[in-house]
Amino acid sequence: MTLRLQKILLPTDFSDYSAAARSYACELAARFDAELHLLHTLEHQYSLTPEFGFGLAPPMQISESKLAAENALSRLLDSGWCANRKVVHRVLEGSPKAEIVRYARAEDIDLIVISTHGRTGLAHMLIGSVAETVVRTSPCPVLTVRPKGHQFVMP
Repeated sequence: MTLRLQKILLPTDFSDYSAAARSYACELAARFDAELHLLHTLEHQYSLTPEFGFGLAPPMQISESKLAAENALSRLLDSGWCANRKVVHRVLEGSPKAEIVRYARAEDIDLIVISTHGRTGLAHMLIGSVAETVVRTSPCPVLTVRPKGHQFVMP
């Protein structure tokens, strides 16, 4: 069996947890000379208090959030690392659980590298796990990376 990775997807929420997954995704992209797709999903928080649009975010706020996310994605990787590699930046709106899987299908992604916050118990039940849902519904293999604990060391 030959393992070919041509497109790797790195979903990020810009947290410290995502940094560990970013290291893995960059190393794999470099070793396999693969495209690296950086994806951030804007999940709009709806207010229960009466305000513009009955709790919907105003269009200007959404466009500002999207612009901020696009700027953050453009600064996520070292420019030297990106110099001779294909890196795709995408900012989508919606549920991260659904948008990550939808993007992987649409772009024919070969591997998703995603961080996990490692929540358990009540926090996991209330907040849910994006990584867990992606693992269960993804059209391709998923590498989940915990920020703490054993890490691979490349020779």
